[in-house]
Amino acid sequence: MKPLNLSKPHVIVTVGIPGSGKSFFAEHFAATFKAPLISGDRVRKELFGAKERSNEQLAIANKITNYLLEEVLKTGRTIVLDGQTDLRSERALIAKKAKDYGYDPMFVWIQTESVTAKKRATKTTTDKSNINAEQFDAKLKRFSAPHLSEKAIVISGKHTYNSQMKIVLKHLVEPRLHAIEPIVPSRPIMTRNNFIR
Repeated sequence: MKPLNLSKPHVIVTVGIPGSGKSFFAEHFAATFKAPLISGDRVRKELFGAKERSNEQLAIANKITNYLLEEVLKTGRTIVLDGQTDLRSERALIAKKAKDYGYDPMFVWIQTESVTAKKRATKTTTDKSNINAEQFDAKLKRFSAPHLSEKAIVISGKHTYNSQMKIVLKHLVEPRLHAIEPIVPSRPIMTRNNFIR
């Protein structure tokens, strides 16, 4: 598909608990529309491999992820961010940074119930990069759901990528449709010799 040509660039930010499907959606959406993808987890894996996650590793990966975000924001292209978004305060910083560069932040909350998400997040992978049950429980406890003011778009982590993409695209395109809809007066307007309806 072609890159997204929106009237205003967006930072599409994935939000959700571990194993909800954030990375799956972010990777597919970025690939579909040839958008830059900034992945905090990918940064951490590139730096530290599949070792167990430490707080120091996460702090370093977050600093680099934030640096990458600032650099890519200079391009004016729509970006997909799959980073540290567990807390509302973290999301508020991302939104502020995006707005400072003239972007609209769009939070996409991928919802999956915790039992399924835990199975996904703790499942053994070939590179042993998944988290353990204790880490999952800690991240679940730390997670703060998006507030109404964040205007998050909610998609199911159990739906197919195509149905997820359609929901997000609908929200990206809606503002443009409202901007180009003709304004029809509710009552006739009288000009010199004609009525306009």
